[in-house]
Amino acid sequence: MQLKRMPKKKRLPAGRVALILFLCQMISALEVPLDLVQPPTITQQSPKDYIIDPRENIVIQCEAKGKPPPSFSWTRNGTHFDIDKDPLVTMKPGSGTLTINIMSEGKAETYEGVYQCTARNERGAAISNNIVVRPSRSPLWTKEKLEPITLRNGQSLVLPCRPPLGLPPPIIFWMDNSFQRLPQSERVSQGLNGDLYFSNVLPEDTREDYICYARFNHTQTIQQKQPISVKVISVDELNDTIAANLSDTEFYSAKPNRERPPTFLTPEGNTSNKEELRGNVLSLECIAEGLPTPVIYWIKEDGTLPTNRTFYRNFKKTLQIIQVSEADSGNYQCIAKNALGAIHHTISVTVKAAPYWILAPQNLVLSPGEDGTLICRANGNPKPRISWLSNGVPIEIAPDDPSRKIDGDTIIFSNVQERSSAVYQCNASNEYGYLLANAFVNVLAEPPRILTSANTLYQVIANRPALLDCAFFGSPLPTVEWFKGAKGSALRDDIYVLHENGTLEIPVAQKDSTGTYTCVARNKLGMAKNEVHLEIKDPTRIIKQPEYAVVQRGSTVSFECKVKHDHTLTLTITWLKDNGELPSDGRFTVDKDHLEVADVRDSDGGAYTCVANTTLDMVSASAVLSVVAPTPTPAPIYDVPNPPFDLELTDQLDKSVQLSWTPGDDNNSPITEFIIEYEDAMHEAGLWHHQTEVSGMQTTAQLKLSPYVNYSFRVMAVNSLGRSLPSEPSEQYLTKAAEPDTNPTAVEGLGSEPDNLVITWKPLNGFESNGPGLQYKVSWRQKDGDDEWASVVVANVSKYIVSGTPTFVPYLIKVQALNDVGFAPEPAVVMGHSGEDLPMVAPGNVRVNVVNSTLAEVHWDPVPLKSIRGHLQGYRIYYWKAQEGSLKRNRRHIEKKILTFQDSKTHGMLPGLEPFSHYALNVRVVNGKGEGPASPDRVFNTPEGVPSAPSSLKIVNPTLDSLTLEWDPPSRPNGILTEYTLKYQPINSTHELGPLVDLKIPANKTRWTLKNLNFSTRYKFYFYAQTAAGSGSQITEEAVTTVDEGKLAGILPPDVGAGKAMASRQVDIATQGWFIGLMCAVALLILILLIVCFIRRNKGGKYPVKEKEDAHADPEIQPMKEDDGTFGEYSDAEDHKPLKKGSRTPSDRTVKKEDSDDSLVDYGEGVNGQFNEDGSFIGQYSGKKEKEPAEGNESSEAPSPVNAMNSFV
Repeated sequence: MQLKRMPKKKRLPAGRVALILFLCQMISALEVPLDLVQPPTITQQSPKDYIIDPRENIVIQCEAKGKPPPSFSWTRNGTHFDIDKDPLVTMKPGSGTLTINIMSEGKAETYEGVYQCTARNERGAAISNNIVVRPSRSPLWTKEKLEPITLRNGQSLVLPCRPPLGLPPPIIFWMDNSFQRLPQSERVSQGLNGDLYFSNVLPEDTREDYICYARFNHTQTIQQKQPISVKVISVDELNDTIAANLSDTEFYSAKPNRERPPTFLTPEGNTSNKEELRGNVLSLECIAEGLPTPVIYWIKEDGTLPTNRTFYRNFKKTLQIIQVSEADSGNYQCIAKNALGAIHHTISVTVKAAPYWILAPQNLVLSPGEDGTLICRANGNPKPRISWLSNGVPIEIAPDDPSRKIDGDTIIFSNVQERSSAVYQCNASNEYGYLLANAFVNVLAEPPRILTSANTLYQVIANRPALLDCAFFGSPLPTVEWFKGAKGSALRDDIYVLHENGTLEIPVAQKDSTGTYTCVARNKLGMAKNEVHLEIKDPTRIIKQPEYAVVQRGSTVSFECKVKHDHTLTLTITWLKDNGELPSDGRFTVDKDHLEVADVRDSDGGAYTCVANTTLDMVSASAVLSVVAPTPTPAPIYDVPNPPFDLELTDQLDKSVQLSWTPGDDNNSPITEFIIEYEDAMHEAGLWHHQTEVSGMQTTAQLKLSPYVNYSFRVMAVNSLGRSLPSEPSEQYLTKAAEPDTNPTAVEGLGSEPDNLVITWKPLNGFESNGPGLQYKVSWRQKDGDDEWASVVVANVSKYIVSGTPTFVPYLIKVQALNDVGFAPEPAVVMGHSGEDLPMVAPGNVRVNVVNSTLAEVHWDPVPLKSIRGHLQGYRIYYWKAQEGSLKRNRRHIEKKILTFQDSKTHGMLPGLEPFSHYALNVRVVNGKGEGPASPDRVFNTPEGVPSAPSSLKIVNPTLDSLTLEWDPPSRPNGILTEYTLKYQPINSTHELGPLVDLKIPANKTRWTLKNLNFSTRYKFYFYAQTAAGSGSQITEEAVTTVDEGKLAGILPPDVGAGKAMASRQVDIATQGWFIGLMCAVALLILILLIVCFIRRNKGGKYPVKEKEDAHADPEIQPMKEDDGTFGEYSDAEDHKPLKKGSRTPSDRTVKKEDSDDSLVDYGEGVNGQFNEDGSFIGQYSGKKEKEPAEGNESSEAPSPVNAMNSFV
């Protein structure tokens, strides 16, 4: 089974999700080892917009790697920057980084400009971004005289800040003379422009030190504006002031204070526009004045605000959307509302985009003669322009390279040579910015090398993924195989996954996964391998978790946490309280697997977590501690609210209505909001839709309505525990009909026949119809003609067919909704096409280039667009295997293969061809209707290839010194067979291979006899065929010459004759059944004899087991049972003597290695002693020396059966 190939991955022990995320990060460009020749690569550079501190030296970074090490040069403002002529400028040795010493002399402004670094070696040149260097600026406020401001209580006020323009812009904040920030609220707040806005002033706003500060972070300086004095006069003071000085022009008004509806302080008017770049933070601001203080709400027209990216700042006066995208374009509405009314302002947002990568070009490493591509794809708004450079020079004026072809955003390389090495730059730019990427093409011929450290040890928890790294490099790209063990075969099972970066993944590692793994990388230039080791550890488990506890104040509580872990790993147990550290209090005691809390207090309540860590895994378990009073009182019952009731509709207008209700009981949890839903009984009876939600403090809501809808409303209350049941529905309210607000969407025009145009659209639903009699006005005309619009009004359907159209002509189409009241707004115009017809012309000039014995490249000229008569979908190649001279004969029965090439491609590859074959093909163009006519058939021949293995190989007629081989030729000769090669070698009884014999056999033979072979010997044969292209796959077989009957005379029974060629690996007397039976009988008799001798020797001092048990109640000295493999009787003479090695099985029923070193193999002939499949011993006994007795027990111990066997000669 073949290994699956997956995207590049890397192991993390934390879990599968983290594993996949980390693996995704490994998909990157191929890294070339630094000891190999390679073009330069920029590794570090200063930012594009580089703002410097004018008080420090200027450092412009440019670092690069390459082989040979690159040299560096700079341009400034587009011209060469000669650093040798400026004594203040130095370049870091071995680097391109510039240091401009302006601290000793010189000014930062002198070195403002656009800088670009070039790193160059013999293989190419890489360039940096354009680095715009500008010194930061923190100017002072302009001098101005600020008059004191006096105004009456309740008026609005704006205190201007107007900070100086700095680089970068400053951060604005308001403070007083004591450097205390001024308090802000819904009534008083700072705008995005830095001004301080008062929706209405109060007497406590009176002060003389309103100071605006500007902090310039880059230079760590703060500038301040002159203080502003504000005096707020109450009604009593106002009367006194008017009486004293009615002509004072500093008053905003002398009228008595009164409440007023909201008006906007910023922005001005009813509408405004805002443009933002993709990826930035979109900030929209609305600040209103009024009395009482208005509240701000935000909505997006025709859409909803993104849930996870929307934030409200400055008391909801500022709406922020982070990571803004083109989908966030649209109209946003802010609504300011107080008890006296509401106003709204619409901000039209347009999101543009500087270029961003879809697919950045990646470094390309090719071997001579290979093909490859560099792809540079970017997007933006407006669409960016893609341009290529070679070694920093526009590719249009760069030196020509015959292996290179430019195709828009792609550079195609074919048959590259060493001179093709270069660094290519892709520049994607629009009016909002640019992207620049370097990608080199490095032509190398390198054998494989393994970059992963040898003998790396991986430790993994059982049942988790294990990833074994095998980072490699080579050119051409090597193939990687993994092996387990010293002589293991390639890993080809479902339990393994081989990743493209060479990593071997074991998705679920088990204990038997432990071992040594070998990674082998091969290409045509050589092979490299590396060994790594894998250990599987037991998972850490909490076998007794802490338990929930309820204790009284002042008592002691204990939590237990017992953990089982792999003994080879270090375990650490940590206790946490509410996911934080335990209080540093002597009342908390941690002892091994216990946590004890003494003198429990109310503050000790919470969640206590036991965390067990090893170097490879972590587990945790938690329990909650509840602290109660000695005599606890019943706790209140908390629940979701009861549903609202008494719903009432008032102020019923054409497009709005006021809904009021009475809240139900909140069940001890305050109501936070009310949700209002509606039902359209006319169009969607029984289906409730979300209308709006309001604060839990409100009991009325002003609802916007749509025309021609029969409304019913219901209300649900929400608290921290959840949502109430819905209220009873309100009374129904039918709104008046109106013309449609919108037109159908998804308008398309596609022909189903060559002479028609099918116009389709998505109809409006009943809610959108706005009235009875919904119909559609369908209009169309040819795009490139001068015809007037043709129109037809159709019923509420979704399709209209225009007949009699010319074939495949572009049409302009629009569909407008109307009802009995009137028409919807003018619809948008879309473009469609009338029906397609089959192409009329076949591709011409079809050429075939045979690449190798299994691959051919086909080229053709494109078909003119007018002849395609439809949307070009691609070209289709039909090809088949044909007999020479019979191209037009029996074509009906030939199996044809088809390959389709999308779009306007004019060439393609035919893979999987059979070597030494005759092929024919033709090409057809394809559109949406089908295929065009076929091009004239082109024929070509594939060259010879290597043959497959011979179909079979059999060994027949074995004799004492000869074997006869018979075979069938290869099923796929892939050419003309020139000869067969036969290699064979003997295998001895220890399975060692002898010398290899090589023999050539004519191609017309299918039988061959080998003579002068050794008798009773196993041979291994390797057999393969050859053509002019080379040797094919081999087939192997093994066989044995027959046994010399003369050597077996007098040993074998009369009915055993000379043996035939056998499949076993050893032909031996020990394998004969009669001999095995004889040896088993002898062994059994000896064993019985030894047992009888043992019993007789110990018979005099025995007493029953029962009596022994009565005399000694200690279980440690109880006799072993017969099923333990020992004897149930004791010897009175030797009860207290120590046991000799091997005399008895230990009490834990285990046998240590040093106690039982003997095995039956010890009594065979060297290593030839064997067991048969049924477990019987078939080796031959020999006179083996008796083992040395243990010291001090030579004569006192009674021999057990095992000892008796050990003493047998």
